[in-house]
Amino acid sequence: MRRSTGWLRHHRLLAFFVLTYAISWASWPAYASGLIPRMEFLPIGPLAAAIIVIALAEGRPGFLAWGRRLIRWRVGWVWYAVALLLPAVLVLVTGLITMALGASAPGLAQLTWSGLLTVFAVRLVNPMDGPLGEEPGFRGYALPLLQASRPPLLSAAILGVLVAMWHLPLVLFGGLSLIGLPTTFAITFLYVWLFNRTGGSVLLTLLFHNSQGTFTTGSFGFAGAGAGRAELIYFVVVVLAVLATVALDRRAWRKAPRPATAVGRFSFRRRPR
Repeated sequence: MRRSTGWLRHHRLLAFFVLTYAISWASWPAYASGLIPRMEFLPIGPLAAAIIVIALAEGRPGFLAWGRRLIRWRVGWVWYAVALLLPAVLVLVTGLITMALGASAPGLAQLTWSGLLTVFAVRLVNPMDGPLGEEPGFRGYALPLLQASRPPLLSAAILGVLVAMWHLPLVLFGGLSLIGLPTTFAITFLYVWLFNRTGGSVLLTLLFHNSQGTFTTGSFGFAGAGAGRAELIYFVVVVLAVLATVALDRRAWRKAPRPATAVGRFSFRRRPR
């Protein structure tokens, strides 16, 4: 038992991602064979994996450090505005460009503030949805481990690949278009940038994720070629936003702040010989 616990402590990142994929993809075979309806993917995987690994490898100190990142709310009001409004701006720019190219947007007439706020509130507390299922694990646990020994840019690239591939069942069963994978990879850089700029606040990335899923390109109601064009334009818009952060905020990409890294008692860095 001690030997296995020791191995887990030194391979927490690997254990986290193995568990994340295993839990989230567990329903894949049953859904593919028609045994269960619309359950090709379990978004709660990252949250569950983080809890399991922390419980087995770190215990109470690990939960305290993780918990502090989850509820870190003392950040400037500007970052709350960024978390809530930047995703909507990216979608709005995408929609306007798509409409300028000739696509109609019948969905806009059906949007209401009360409807958007209801969706936002429900997604915020639902662990079976993306924000609460993903952020405590991907940004709250995996990212600090990655950044303990890697610069933010490399950490974002690694996390982006792993998070994008994690969504693969959605692509295979039609829940996500193929362009969604590179878009997921690209937008991960914005999550990392926001996480580091707020001193490792999962709360802010949770708000960002929730805003991203509340008002989407699908809200415009584009159909046919217009819908496909909108997804491609959205990918380009996200990439441009990422490049803007890299070009205009280079300092944020050089080194992650200490609160956004897993350092201290459970860093388990190898000592130089």
